Amino acid sequence: MTLAETAPQALNFDCETGNYHTFCPISCVAWLYQKIEDSFFLVIGTKTCGYFLQNAMGVMIFAEPRYAMAELEEGDISAQLNDYNELKRLCEQIKRDRNPSVIVWIGTCTTEIIKMDLEGLAPKLEGEIGIPIVVARANGLDYAFTQGEDTVLAAMAARCPTKIVESETEERNAISKLLNFGRKKEDIAVTDTEYKDHAPLVLFGSLPDPVVTQLTLELKRQGIKVSGWLPAKRYTELPVIEEGYYVAGVNPFLSRTATTLMRRRKCKLIGAPFPIGPDGTRAWVEKICSVLGVEPQGLVEREAQIWEGLEDYLQLIRGKSVFFMGDNLLEISLARFLVRCGMTVQEIGIPYMDKRYQAAELALLESTCNEMGVPLPTIMEKPDNYNQLQRIQELQPDLVITGMAHANPLEARGISTKWSVEFTFAQIHGFTNARDVLELVTRPLRRNKALENLGWEKLVLEEAKS
Repeated sequence: MTLAETAPQALNFDCETGNYHTFCPISCVAWLYQKIEDSFFLVIGTKTCGYFLQNAMGVMIFAEPRYAMAELEEGDISAQLNDYNELKRLCEQIKRDRNPSVIVWIGTCTTEIIKMDLEGLAPKLEGEIGIPIVVARANGLDYAFTQGEDTVLAAMAARCPTKIVESETEERNAISKLLNFGRKKEDIAVTDTEYKDHAPLVLFGSLPDPVVTQLTLELKRQGIKVSGWLPAKRYTELPVIEEGYYVAGVNPFLSRTATTLMRRRKCKLIGAPFPIGPDGTRAWVEKICSVLGVEPQGLVEREAQIWEGLEDYLQLIRGKSVFFMGDNLLEISLARFLVRCGMTVQEIGIPYMDKRYQAAELALLESTCNEMGVPLPTIMEKPDNYNQLQRIQELQPDLVITGMAHANPLEARGISTKWSVEFTFAQIHGFTNARDVLELVTRPLRRNKALENLGWEKLVLEEAKS
């Protein structure tokens, strides 16, 4: 029995083909190697994987990115060569040239097919070369490309320490003294008492450093101290995670990491909406506060202030419709935010829906639609792109958020589009970045208005029909 049958007023879930129209998850290397500054990512796959990474990340002529391809040749695939010896040779070269704090092996479809025992090889090789080796199977068998990060973070969660080593404590004390140099003891004491007394909190999800700082400060305003982030800026600074710690995610595609933290590290997951848009950020902070026993202060005023600053964008999209084809698992959060902005969401296509991990986000989407007086959208798991194109042709939405493959064909039919992958790489979390989300959403609409003023719209439509 489906959710729609038991509760007619609730969100309607549907499923179509069973196919996943999305990038390959090995693309997570693009942002993770930049986030974890002392890491090196080794993608173990075929030339096809190498071509994809080249196209996805661009050709870097002058830069020396901290990732590489270990290309499997015929001898590797037919088991004529020794996997251990070959990987040892490559890892020794990486250590000699780069000397990273950690090497992350990214498994691909081919390593799955030929049943390469990466988890068995890594511990032995790690002991020989003296560098931690984390194994993550971020291959095309995943549902969406963003889940590559989920796999890597789940693997790293197992490496988080259970207590701070004494040398690390001394180092952190030294850094603290350096930061507080020249300040009075009274001022330092005031800073230390800014936080309320609550259980340790660790946040997980890879975000740019400025966004990490923003979200950490938002919680600090409520007197909540963030004990650490997974991943940290450096592998050697992974957060301490002990049984009973509270954890909260910042992205909707990190369900595997959440499960690992709960089952293997015995943490308590805070099931909150995700901090995307002023409404989501407020709900995220409020839920963390309520779980940790802290009374939230000033969040209503903070959210209202942000909405006031977005009015110039809201005027462009209020009353318009949007259709999500489904690509990066951010669809539910973005749809909820756009409904709050005054748009109508006709359909939310999504490659994969983890209803447990996104339960709070789904509830907020439902309540937002009811408050704004708009119809509840259908959430289409694993959508059939052909059927979606027929529905788009019939519904004629003002904007379609889609994967790169369908953008140009839709534009040729006179339908405005926005690449979903752009939301993956943009800074969209927190109160202050809501403007960046709307900048992306309104760009095609502003472009159409500019063309309309030039009198080009009629010419473009005539050419499309012909």
